[in-house]
Amino acid sequence: MEAKFKRIMLKLSGEALCGDKEPIDFKAVDDIADEIADVVRMGVEVGVVVGGGNIWRGRKSCDTDKNRADHMGMLATAINSLAFQSSLLNRNIPCKVLSAVPMDIICEPYTSRAANEYLDNNTVVIFACGTGSPFFTTDTAAALRAAETYSDVLLLAKNVDAVYSDDPVKNPNAVKYSHLSFEQVIAKQLKATDLTAITLCSEQKIPIIVFALRDTGCLKGIVCGKEAGTLID
Repeated sequence: MEAKFKRIMLKLSGEALCGDKEPIDFKAVDDIADEIADVVRMGVEVGVVVGGGNIWRGRKSCDTDKNRADHMGMLATAINSLAFQSSLLNRNIPCKVLSAVPMDIICEPYTSRAANEYLDNNTVVIFACGTGSPFFTTDTAAALRAAETYSDVLLLAKNVDAVYSDDPVKNPNAVKYSHLSFEQVIAKQLKATDLTAITLCSEQKIPIIVFALRDTGCLKGIVCGKEAGTLID
């Protein structure tokens, strides 16, 4: 199969990595690393933003102020990023972790120039610590990194397989959308992702595909143009 996209930005939720008893399910990490390795071997340039919800959610009700809670969430994304890097390196896939929060002993600091140079040389880049600022989600970070690296598409791997008119778990009559415009997502107040990410992708003309990374070969199929989930453009 021939790839439709040359460069992709993949956003993974932290919950996709969560085990039954441990914060990180390393089998899930390895399974997703296999998916990424498949598309890298096709010549696709891959950037990855990983959430941290499996370890810490900044919106939890607690006594920690929002700034500090979000800083803790950033550190959680760094832990997940290192786990993914290890798994990809074990598959002989070149991979670098770039962090928006400087931590030189652990990984390299993020710059758009470094990210683009690595991607140009078929090295997977994992972006840790979100935007580096509190009050911004990792979905927004993924949209920002997609813009800064001139990605062809932003792939949002969620727990649900598409965008729905309502929560499909709570409402069995929720309508599943296969295609939406950015304007429709905003007007209908659909929970595809946060408004900042939607607005940024709309302004930069970066299409978004919302899907569930469940079946083997799913990512490869999308990269090759197979319809899946919801396309937002």
